[in-house]
Amino acid sequence: MGAAVKQVRKRSGTFAGCALVAGAACMLGSPVRPVPRWVLWSAAGLGTAITANELSGKPVPFLRWSFLRMVMRSKHLATEWQVGDGREAALADHVETHARPGDVDDVIRVVDGFCRHYSFLINVGDEKGAILDDAVHRLQPRRLLELGTYCGYSALRMARAMPADAHVYSIEFNPANAEIARRVLAHAGVAHRVTVVVGTLGDGGETLRRLRDEHGFRAGSLDLVFLDHAKDAYLPDLQRILDEGWLHPGSVVVADNIRFPGVPAFHSYMRDHEDTLWRTTEHRAHVEYQSLLRDVVLESTYLGHSA
Repeated sequence: MGAAVKQVRKRSGTFAGCALVAGAACMLGSPVRPVPRWVLWSAAGLGTAITANELSGKPVPFLRWSFLRMVMRSKHLATEWQVGDGREAALADHVETHARPGDVDDVIRVVDGFCRHYSFLINVGDEKGAILDDAVHRLQPRRLLELGTYCGYSALRMARAMPADAHVYSIEFNPANAEIARRVLAHAGVAHRVTVVVGTLGDGGETLRRLRDEHGFRAGSLDLVFLDHAKDAYLPDLQRILDEGWLHPGSVVVADNIRFPGVPAFHSYMRDHEDTLWRTTEHRAHVEYQSLLRDVVLESTYLGHSA
């Protein structure tokens, strides 16, 4: 990608904001207006705010053009786990072009930069990613299960923090996302430590069977689970893992997005079973790549018994 093209992509939000202001101004100056003046003034104000936010570099997501574009494509995102404008594939291209091969730290740095300055992505982000890092460092897990690979960012962080003989098994619903994640992980030099499995735990038992038969999941063999997939699947998938008996006393489940967009059923379950089946710590943080919207990450230790 040429320097000029990269600069245009980076400043697309600025251009979009300016275009919105210019369009509203032209319609305000026209004797024939198909929409009310207040709508045009609101559009001009929004365009001005978007432009100022992009130029200042402040991490306010709802004033970033890539964030607004993602919101407009929320139906596609909710069903396909891709925004639908090619930003996920563009991330893999960006990593392969700008990150040092075999350097997981540099790949994480480049992904964070892409999400802050090019296109907003729904990975765990750097602030909440540090919470996941700390859990992995403390637990030193050997077998990790991730639900929701997306583009491989959190798998990168876990691979960096876990012991040398550990392995991450990451489950991804969308085959295109799985391929993007494999590209990113390979470029970082950790593909041999992360297995991306296409499927879901709620697919009638097929993915559960593959984890048992092809990847050696056994009773008590799972040390850490990271939940960052469909929010309504958190609790059913955790129950499936419990039914398989894969956890042992001391296993940890880390769950993202508890406050935003929110996972109330899972949160209530952990509160209801505090000090009987689980012991939970609530980590307060912010939604990825900004500092206004608040979020919560739960870190729950499995006790393995009822009081």
